[in-house]
Amino acid sequence: MFLALRDLRFARGRFLLMGVVVALMATLSVILSGLSSGLVDHGVSGLRDMKADSFAFDETVTSDQFSRSTVDVTAAAEWEGVDGVTAATPVGSALVHAESDNGVQLSAALFGIEKGSFLEPDLIDGDGVGSVENGVVISQGIADDEIGIGDVITIDRIGTELTVVGTTGSASYGHVAVIYLPLSVWQTVAYGMPGDVPASAFEVATAIAIQHDDALSDSAVAGTSAISKTEAFNASPGYEAETSTMVLIQVFLYIISALVVGAFFTVWTVQRQPEIALLKAVGASGGYVVRDALSQVLIILVGATAVGGAAGWALGAAMPAGMPFVLEVGPVLTGFGLIIVLGAAGALVAIRQITRVDPLIALGGAR
Repeated sequence: MFLALRDLRFARGRFLLMGVVVALMATLSVILSGLSSGLVDHGVSGLRDMKADSFAFDETVTSDQFSRSTVDVTAAAEWEGVDGVTAATPVGSALVHAESDNGVQLSAALFGIEKGSFLEPDLIDGDGVGSVENGVVISQGIADDEIGIGDVITIDRIGTELTVVGTTGSASYGHVAVIYLPLSVWQTVAYGMPGDVPASAFEVATAIAIQHDDALSDSAVAGTSAISKTEAFNASPGYEAETSTMVLIQVFLYIISALVVGAFFTVWTVQRQPEIALLKAVGASGGYVVRDALSQVLIILVGATAVGGAAGWALGAAMPAGMPFVLEVGPVLTGFGLIIVLGAAGALVAIRQITRVDPLIALGGAR
């Protein structure tokens, strides 16, 4: 590492500038990772936290199922008769606007579930869904609006009044907080009109939530088709478009990092050909010189990535509470690894020129 350390010491201005660029990329990687995880958390955490392995939707609906699917509630009983299925229950979903009795206006995602089913959320405080007439459990996002147990929430349009009986964690769906309510109340809200709820409304739901062993023996029952819970994330509003956009931005960031590092070391390798030629003239092998240059690359990449990562983590921790931003160690470290690996790969393209440097340059016998 003789030449590598010498260059870092005597050309510290250039390498500092390169380090700043890499650090900024690492900072941006942390921010993008936090935004990506935050969008997923705000978009589908309500679904992700459900104790279901799969969801069965109307088999004729192939996209936006949570918005478009309608299934017969009796399909749950038929799914329970399928080999490998341990439990099945209907679930309804809808996005609504509402107002609390203390004047707070809010948007919410309604999840209609059957009382006592495996879909009941874990409670932080209070009682479960349906413990009183129209009793509902609210997630933390609604509780943060100073709505608590005993308050009444009135759904717009139909005027149904929901009494808060319990609170749960920070579940959200479609970027709004979740309200868990009895399935019959959800059916009234979703399919009823003020003062007139048709009997057919109580025969339908959005999907059938299923718990099963390792694999389902059948994926289509009673006009419904089952997909895994992870696949069902794409059935929620905007999820696929949001995640695809964030992944594309991150891919371009990593490609740019490889190009920038490669371009820098291409120029730097050309400028230091005399020093490289001198090393080869006194007996250094091509492999030694390549390893020396690669160690220089890794010192810059690892050091700058660590500094930029720390700065990005600090910025992420200071994000406003309302922003969909969640820092997770795994994705952040993956991003750092990609910056280092792809940056080193880009630099290797330039470093390969080292093996072709003629030692005669050092002796003035070639140009």
